[in-house]
Amino acid sequence: MTNSEIIKTDDLDSDIDSLRASIDEIDMEILDLINRRLLLAKQIWVIKKRKGEKVLDPARESNIINSLLSLNKGPLSRKALHHIFAEIISSSREVQKKEIITYLGPEATFTHIAAMNHFGHTVSLVPQTSIRDIFGEVEKGACTYGVVPVENSIEGTVNYTLDLFFESDLKICAEIYHAISHDLLSKTDSLKDIAKVYSHPHAFAQCRRWIGKHLPESVLEECSSTARAAQKASGNPGSAAIASSEAAQMYGLNVVASRIEDFSRNVTRFLVIGHDDIHRTGNDKTSIMFVTAHVPGA
Repeated sequence: MTNSEIIKTDDLDSDIDSLRASIDEIDMEILDLINRRLLLAKQIWVIKKRKGEKVLDPARESNIINSLLSLNKGPLSRKALHHIFAEIISSSREVQKKEIITYLGPEATFTHIAAMNHFGHTVSLVPQTSIRDIFGEVEKGACTYGVVPVENSIEGTVNYTLDLFFESDLKICAEIYHAISHDLLSKTDSLKDIAKVYSHPHAFAQCRRWIGKHLPESVLEECSSTARAAQKASGNPGSAAIASSEAAQMYGLNVVASRIEDFSRNVTRFLVIGHDDIHRTGNDKTSIMFVTAHVPGA
């Protein structure tokens, strides 16, 4: 190696050190600004408490993120921006009022993932075994909000969720759209070692062609949720689950195959339910429910 090459390498190392020092300075500025934001949020909480106003304002939070998304010029992706500010807003809520959010469990269901994406990771997330239990916990005040599935772009409407609105005075406080992607998860790394596959019936239906092509001889066993399927696969060698990549992380499974759904445009709409009257945002929706007579032509 010549002296000129050594000098060049030293220069590059110096450049890296200088850039890292700049990043460290920016990180400290970000940390300071986030803490200042939390202190301001706490002041707003104090004023609202004195005025007797509701502390939480999902409409305001939604407007903040939508405004930032419209202003973002990159290279930060829209998805990353949404996640970052969802966590910042979640942290702001935590200094105002401890929230408890309930969802259709267990952990790592798509409802759980949707709840985390919307409310952030600093809130308390409590799983329920049924949609009715979610309504019940929010109605009696044990939880601030509930997250329930209402519609899937492939499977259609979740009628049971709609039925419960007829029995409840809870309101729709927000909606969440979550793209559904299925992965094959297992303790093994090889398809040839998989004799049984666990999943929810909807996931099996949405991955039917892939299963027929790659695992035609495997036994399919239905579970109450994709997360429950991942739980079972984690304890049964020679088996696999069709579930989310988040479930792989949570239950210690390998992602054997990714995005195995037959149709890529698979989106589920979730509703956030609660007692609050939500302020208008200018981009609102109205849901109307009615029942027709059970007769021909109704």
